[in-house]
Amino acid sequence: MLSLLTDHPLFCALILILVDLGLWRLISAHGSAWKLLVRVLIFALFSILLFNEGLNPMEPAPWADNVPLHLAATGLQIGWWLFGARTLTVLIGAVMMQRVGHTGRLLQDLLGAVIFLIAIIAALAYVLDLPVKGVLATSGALAIIVGLALQSTLSDVFSGIVLNTTKPYQLDDWISIDGTEGRVTDIDWRATRLQTSQGSMAVIPNSLAAKAKIINFSRPSNMFGVAVSVQVSPHARPSSVIEALERAMQGCRQLLESPAPSVALKSSNSAGAEYEISGFVASMSEKRVVRNQLFDLAYRHLQASGVNLLSSDEPGVASNLSRPRALLDSSPIFSTLRQEEKETFSQNMTLQTFRAGETILAGGEVSDHLFIIESGVVSVTLKRHGAPFESGRMGPGEVIGEAGILSDTSLPADFSAKTFCALYRIEKSYLKPCLDARHDINDAMQALLDFRLHKAQSLTEETPVLAPKKGFLQWLRNRV
Repeated sequence: MLSLLTDHPLFCALILILVDLGLWRLISAHGSAWKLLVRVLIFALFSILLFNEGLNPMEPAPWADNVPLHLAATGLQIGWWLFGARTLTVLIGAVMMQRVGHTGRLLQDLLGAVIFLIAIIAALAYVLDLPVKGVLATSGALAIIVGLALQSTLSDVFSGIVLNTTKPYQLDDWISIDGTEGRVTDIDWRATRLQTSQGSMAVIPNSLAAKAKIINFSRPSNMFGVAVSVQVSPHARPSSVIEALERAMQGCRQLLESPAPSVALKSSNSAGAEYEISGFVASMSEKRVVRNQLFDLAYRHLQASGVNLLSSDEPGVASNLSRPRALLDSSPIFSTLRQEEKETFSQNMTLQTFRAGETILAGGEVSDHLFIIESGVVSVTLKRHGAPFESGRMGPGEVIGEAGILSDTSLPADFSAKTFCALYRIEKSYLKPCLDARHDINDAMQALLDFRLHKAQSLTEETPVLAPKKGFLQWLRNRV
């Protein structure tokens, strides 16, 4: 077998090409560095083998009198140019991937096409000894014909080059192109692919993207804008509406403090006034949740201020109710009470106010009363490793102190007023007999208590410390 290889070096060269193709497919994508090293080594061996045999790729193949051998040598010389072009393309691609990542794939493909074109022309000129000028003239005429036929496609290609050079967006960015919003999943030589929020795929030609208005929601990468608009009656006092919306804004913890969120009047006419809460969140995945939460908070705080959202059917019954009575209607716990029971309850509710920063219920304190938040924002603080942290915020309609009412226990959380707060107080001596008689209200309050205890436990429990890995590499690092 060895004598066969030494006696037929051209056969060895062919085997090297086949080995290269086989190893390129067998080695996985995770071993890209090994693939590149193997290709360079095989190309070096292939070049040494050809030059030692006297097959210079810069000259026509020898052995013109032996037709089969001459054709084999010519094929190997042409293969050297193509092999070299492919190796050079892979090297350039590896360097570009480290510097510009996947966004440079289009430029890499175009550069590879140019390298292969140069290799083909060089093989025609040196190996086949063809007149290159005639070939270039013919290919130029063909290029003009093909260019006219593929005018729109070439427009997409060059627009793709512009987009990859200027980089208005990259992979995984959330963008909007002419009103089509989605996450960039691929940028190739023809089009940009977006995955929309509905899960569908939008394919936008690069020529259209280069001319369109592009909005990149991922730049800068650490904040994403979110806005909620509400419409109220034009007769509502603007200062009352703005104060209520500012409390709603402060009730949402996910809004970034810098840049600070704001409330503004967008428009006003005889039909109604439109206000907007705008701010920023840390990630794109939070936008939908925060938008929904802001709208709910805006509704509750506006209702607490006596302002209703604009609609074709204005609620007329609510205006005749007292504020404690209306608060029981909006409370998820007490909404199941009968009308006469709500009237009696509302007469036994006492209004109590707290200034910003004042403690409403301290952690560990057993409450002998229940608070229902009428207006304002309440901050909930827990402790982890002895350090306090804010775990949540509460708004109108939510209750405080249910642990002392149900089981004479306390919650580990501190409840304090983040803004000026008004709360209605119901004494335990009055509320306890009602809970004993109405099991649905007792069960709803018990479910709320269980949820809060579980959440407090999950937020304050210590994260398990992973034991350091032990092995030869760790032992070597310790030695060094």
